Amino acid sequence: MKKIIIGGTASLLGIGIAVGTYLFETAPSTHLPSEIGTPPEQKSPPENDDTLQPIESNGPIGYALAGELKITYDDGEHWSRVPVGIESLFAGEYNGQENELIEHSFYLSDDRSAFLYVEGADNQRVKLLYSLDRGDTWKVADIDGTIAPRFRKVDFLNEADGYVVYTGERTMSSEATKVFLTHDGGESWTEVPHPDHYRLLYDGNFIDEKTGFLSYGILNPEEPDLYVTQDGGQSWVSASIEIPDEYHHIFTTAETPYIEGNDLVLLVNQGSSGDYKGGKVKGKFISEDNGLSWSFQHEVYADE
Repeated sequence: MKKIIIGGTASLLGIGIAVGTYLFETAPSTHLPSEIGTPPEQKSPPENDDTLQPIESNGPIGYALAGELKITYDDGEHWSRVPVGIESLFAGEYNGQENELIEHSFYLSDDRSAFLYVEGADNQRVKLLYSLDRGDTWKVADIDGTIAPRFRKVDFLNEADGYVVYTGERTMSSEATKVFLTHDGGESWTEVPHPDHYRLLYDGNFIDEKTGFLSYGILNPEEPDLYVTQDGGQSWVSASIEIPDEYHHIFTTAETPYIEGNDLVLLVNQGSSGDYKGGKVKGKFISEDNGLSWSFQHEVYADE
């Protein structure tokens, strides 16, 4: 009798194990979540600097625009990235090409790199990004925030003195002019007065910390329209340019004066529509009173 009970119990136990095994194996499986690792950082492939060609080279110094702005000091062998957005370099009232930087909107020398740019969409501010160590470190100087620029120019006369000239708020034939000076190498900028004159600006410059020029008239000018300051922009007067009768309505647009040897020289070109001798000839003038008056010397060709 005991053998029968033991045998029956063993049989029932075996059946239970078999049924349990079957139910376990046929039940839906439940997977515990595995640890999700953070994917590796995705980086775009590095720019191939070997394909970059310097633009506006000053000897071995130049820049390149290839999705970002870069500068070189060894004719393209090594490049440094400039931390500024490409679009901000062309912002404002500029409608020209963007495959090269706006003429005069940057400054490159052995000891300084500087770029004018515009920050903001609605409340635009003109700023200067500059480096004194060939692009290893950069600083930003605030210039102004009143008008979006059309014409823009930055230049340095020495380690301390520099100027920024820009214009904006253009209508058909008039606009506002802004002039700023620095005497601490670009760290701070001070706005100085400008002529009470609102024609479209052609160009402007300073030849030293006191003497500066603004040349107006780009829409069919009939004669040069040049203003000069001899006190660092505190006052401006219209310069007198003595054009011989045979050149009236031919030499119409004053370029920025420059020093040549012991002379202060001014070239006056024919404007955008001049056709005298193919439009390739300019008038050369000399001043003996630091830019207040100019006397004609002779014709020069544009590439001289």
